[in-house]
Amino acid sequence: MSTEREVIILSRDVNVVMIPDGNHSVLSKGKEVTIHQSLGSNYTVITEHGHMVRIAGVDADALGKDVHQLHTLVSATDAKSVEKNCWEVMKTVYDPEIPVNIVDLGLIYHCNVSPATNEDNLNDVHIMMTLTAPGCGMGPVLQGDIEKSIRALVGVASVNIELVLDPAWSREMMTEAAQVQLGLF
Repeated sequence: MSTEREVIILSRDVNVVMIPDGNHSVLSKGKEVTIHQSLGSNYTVITEHGHMVRIAGVDADALGKDVHQLHTLVSATDAKSVEKNCWEVMKTVYDPEIPVNIVDLGLIYHCNVSPATNEDNLNDVHIMMTLTAPGCGMGPVLQGDIEKSIRALVGVASVNIELVLDPAWSREMMTEAAQVQLGLF
């Protein structure tokens, strides 16, 4: 995690997601941004006009950064291995406003991996997740991040991410480490 504020001039036009509403926009080449946090593979930056936006890791080159690669995954395609990989990639997804991954934040309620029907050596993945607040504009963005990361895993046929609001998220759902990190424990 980067906590030091770094000012960068964008080297090219880049797609961004506005925080907290989740709307999409474009920042132009030559615009100045300040990195607020770089966690997982994404960057939360503050624009020169004070807007907080997220730049996807695939666009890290616009910031002069390398694209993040995950090297902790296993190559086996059995359901247990795929589930392990799912949890690993979900730990690389962060709420752009909170410097804690969505797993430690307690947003993932369930990850079920089962053999896919009519697909040899492939699995279907079902995730149940919640949001820190109902109606959070970044919810669809986080769901998309999870789906894209899990679809890229070896041995995955399909991904279904179900958003549930019951039980409602509370800070008690965070891991102890996350609570300590945020100064809540």
